Amino acid sequence: MATSHAATKMESILLDRLAEARFHTDGIFSILTPNSFYDRPISERHRLIFYLGHLEAFDWNLLGAPLGLESREPEFDKLFAFGIDPVDGGLPTDEPKDWPTIARVEKYRQQIRTRLDEALSRQDLSASKDAYLADGTLLQVAIEHRLMHGETLAYLLHNLPVDRKAIRLATPPDPRRSPLPKQAKIPSGIATLGQKRAPGVFGWDNEFETEQVIVPSFSIDVFPVTNCEYLQFVEAGGYETMRFWKPEDWSWLKSAGLEHPHFWVPVRTASSAEPATEWRYKTMFGEIPLPASWPVYVSHAEATAYARWAGKKLPTEEQWHRAAYGTPEGRERLFPWGDEQPEPSFGNFHYQRWDATAVNDHPEGASAFGVCDLLGNGWEWTSTPFGPLPGFQPYPFYKGYSADFFDGKHFVMKGGSPRTDACMLRRSYRNWFQPHYPYMYGSFRCVED
Repeated sequence: MATSHAATKMESILLDRLAEARFHTDGIFSILTPNSFYDRPISERHRLIFYLGHLEAFDWNLLGAPLGLESREPEFDKLFAFGIDPVDGGLPTDEPKDWPTIARVEKYRQQIRTRLDEALSRQDLSASKDAYLADGTLLQVAIEHRLMHGETLAYLLHNLPVDRKAIRLATPPDPRRSPLPKQAKIPSGIATLGQKRAPGVFGWDNEFETEQVIVPSFSIDVFPVTNCEYLQFVEAGGYETMRFWKPEDWSWLKSAGLEHPHFWVPVRTASSAEPATEWRYKTMFGEIPLPASWPVYVSHAEATAYARWAGKKLPTEEQWHRAAYGTPEGRERLFPWGDEQPEPSFGNFHYQRWDATAVNDHPEGASAFGVCDLLGNGWEWTSTPFGPLPGFQPYPFYKGYSADFFDGKHFVMKGGSPRTDACMLRRSYRNWFQPHYPYMYGSFRCVED
């Protein structure tokens, strides 16, 4: 009886979380004007109309069969099934006319939600023959997948012109100076990557199993690199100096014609050939003067080039873990600040803002070694290629989630952004992106051995 009661409580919590996640993503779509749903703000990604259908299609493809439901629109289930992540220059070529109308997609979404909700409410999930449905894993996957796409949608909309948005909130300028850069010395010690499989413990396949690594002593930046610090690299000719860049990164830089971070906007004099005399910054709802104290958002290639210019390196995944979760006495914390659950005073995460804030705004979130701004405000690049931990096993219902990206062309990111839900701030969570992707909220800090 107690087991049944516990299972019912778990189901209730997860169904509430699913409803909350839907409310969140629905709110993001409300920013769009009707004619902007067919825009493609980022050339490497689908048009926005895809994401309107994708979230429900994913939930259906994941939950429909285990709930004993049969598809009524298999062509839509397939059309909206998969996103894209081209790494070799191939870009999508579809046109707006190739996609269904907004009304048609909305009808599909509502039908999916209604059928899934009815099945979820009338079935005892704990008695399901599908073990992953019975223990809540499938619902957890549906929830976190939706929340991940909430963040994807945020940076996609960030790249959409302001006049294509129905909601326009003024972002005030932030004139604060960048804090003086300083480093924290991290003594040699253990870093534990991943988490152990256990009943009631959720994680994506790449979070299992654990791996303990002895990390030699090193020094790490207390704060992520700010716009002010990165401006020095730009003004020193960093984007014109080949020796700071890996050969493949230099080729990408020149072919793309990049001269500065994606979120920066140069204000030039009458002659466009002259260097910028002022820099502005693209916030979600307009431009402001470049905020010196905010973390710079750049690609892995740009972060690596800056680190070389500064005579430093990007941290490895285990170095980042050691600085974030380690303690002088050897114990490891659940979060940088301790074992308390995330709350606003600890960092800029869980939708507090649409944009970043100063890197020194949350001293209460510092690690035991005094390293700040580790969770929220921008995902942090590491130098570690994304790959499996020992004992890796893909979920049978989503075999390609991680394994498709174990290709040496993606790098591990840790931390979180302003749009990262608190549930994904757990220590074992790993994000990843390809090195030439400058659009998302990607920050970094440097280390010295």
